[in-house]
Amino acid sequence: MNSIPTSFIRLSADGSSDPIQRAIAVERPVAIEINGLGYAVMMATPADLADFACGFALSERLIERADELLEIDLHEAEAGTMLRLQLAESRRALVIERVRHRISESSCGLCGIENLEQALRPLPRVEGMVPDSAAVFAALGGLRDRQPLSRATGAVHGAALCGADGRIRLVREDVGRHNAFDKLIGAMAREGLGWEGGFALLTARCSYELVEKAVLAGCPALVTISAATSLALQRAADAGLALITLARADSILLAHGKAPERAGPSGAMEND
Repeated sequence: MNSIPTSFIRLSADGSSDPIQRAIAVERPVAIEINGLGYAVMMATPADLADFACGFALSERLIERADELLEIDLHEAEAGTMLRLQLAESRRALVIERVRHRISESSCGLCGIENLEQALRPLPRVEGMVPDSAAVFAALGGLRDRQPLSRATGAVHGAALCGADGRIRLVREDVGRHNAFDKLIGAMAREGLGWEGGFALLTARCSYELVEKAVLAGCPALVTISAATSLALQRAADAGLALITLARADSILLAHGKAPERAGPSGAMEND
């Protein structure tokens, strides 16, 4: 169950009140165990968790391909969901090393420095490609119809795979913006879908983590509904990711990447 009906009292500006019922998005702890080692606990919407598992492992650089995730076991407990992942033997040493970094103490100073370096590991370069603005506006216009949980609750984020023409090909939802993107990336990997000149559209502010997830997934362009942080802009520029933020129905903000050329009234080419 991804939403539950809940009773409220609506208070109006004119002083009146009336009882109403609204659907509330379910938020539940998801404990991630990898090759028998506790790795993380995320607060997530308990849907599409196999996609989430794959996308999380890819975003954490624990695997490079979906087929290196050998097994996904979901176990429901009263306190939350256990998500047990079994990775290929070739990834075992990396998992152990990553767990060591995640749980290390910084009392000696060195461990803290190591964790800072892990947090800002170099990113690969991507072939950034700024989408046509008409495609971005088309995707923005069509996203709500592809977000049933958001329409019901008003409390979840969406991550969409959009074609070069703005057609929305796939959407995943979650109470967490990072989780929604991981679910989309995982679903794409498991279904063998590529970006094919398209872009990712996220209903979130643009943090550096989302930029890194996009780059690691080979995404050529990232579009977010809200603004970007300074580190997100820096990481996008360093990796060559085309970045559009503050995407609204009437305007978008090109943060990084050269705007595509288009024919002007005279037939000459001009920048968008």
